[in-house]
Amino acid sequence: MSNIYSEKAMDHFLNPRNMGKLDDPDGIGDVGNPGCGDLMTIYIKVDEDKIKDIKFKTLGCAAAIATSDMICELAKGKVLDDALKITFQDVVDKLGKLPPSKVHCANLAQKGLKEAINDYRGK
Repeated sequence: MSNIYSEKAMDHFLNPRNMGKLDDPDGIGDVGNPGCGDLMTIYIKVDEDKIKDIKFKTLGCAAAIATSDMICELAKGKVLDDALKITFQDVVDKLGKLPPSKVHCANLAQKGLKEAINDYRGK
């Protein structure tokens, strides 16, 4: 498996830094891809329009977990409008190599972040 994933992607899969659930989150993004079975939930805490804390719970493959963790790394500390500008390609670029068939996981993670921000703003 390590020959199709970068070392960084494997590290974020095996040692995720942001896995878990936030108590009393300000926004929640639930996304899933029924075709591959990946389910992601992104939790955010917002303070003064910045993502103060962010966590995820993901049921899925190595790429789904690694991309969930990386979207958290990229979004933490950003103002909401800047966090919304994070693309799936940003996630892939930061992780390094992902199999082409797994790039959709980065898209799913980006959608989860967007859903969490939209949930927060809709309250």
